[in-house]
Amino acid sequence: MMSAILGYNTSPMGGLYNLFPWLMERLPGRQHTVFGYIEDVRKFAIKKIQEHKDTLDPNSPRDFIDCFLIRMDQENNNPTSEFHYENLVATVLNLFLAGTETTSSTIRYALSVLIKHSKIQEKMQEEIDTVIGRERCPSMEDKKSLPFTDAVIHEVQRFMDLTPFSLPHYSLKDISFRGYTIPKNSMIFPMLHSVLREDKLWSTPWSFNPQHFLDQNGNFKKNPAFVSFSAGKRACVGESLARMELFVFIVSLLQNF
Repeated sequence: MMSAILGYNTSPMGGLYNLFPWLMERLPGRQHTVFGYIEDVRKFAIKKIQEHKDTLDPNSPRDFIDCFLIRMDQENNNPTSEFHYENLVATVLNLFLAGTETTSSTIRYALSVLIKHSKIQEKMQEEIDTVIGRERCPSMEDKKSLPFTDAVIHEVQRFMDLTPFSLPHYSLKDISFRGYTIPKNSMIFPMLHSVLREDKLWSTPWSFNPQHFLDQNGNFKKNPAFVSFSAGKRACVGESLARMELFVFIVSLLQNF
């Protein structure tokens, strides 16, 4: 179900729906099956939220849903609060949908790239063996001590270019940008692909090259052109979770295999 939803979203028909939702909702086609899948996932999220409500202990939050519910109660009388039920359902749905298939796809892609670039794989494993060894599981604390591994994971995301058009955004008001006027309620697609493949921002944009994220001394360096998690204030809500999952899973796989 998850693969079907995200597979449709990245298909030509999914692109058409993003551009002409008013038309696609009126035409027969696979999109209506996918809408049914999304509704099933939404019902699952609502069920889990209700279970959390029924067993909530404000003094001992268990996870994201508990923390959101507690904040909802605290801001119950705030009319401008963003912590309300519909936002909770939407956020849980986004985390569940976007955070499942995208992370697993990135890990699969990383493995295929490392099979092709065996020297890079060997260098990663050497670094992991030196810093962590084989006796314990990796943790996020190890990240700062694994600069080459961190650089490879970032380069996998850049090179994979998972969401070239990002997700559709809306302008909340009329905006003037570089001499152009973007009217209120316009649909905006940030072209992440154009940044991740920009010649002026990457030394070898069309090649897999972890050096894009390493300085002359082999230390990890950030690159402002790394926009795999979207751009602007409304970036990926699960970015920190995805970064953690990718690091822990990929390092664990290379540590053991």
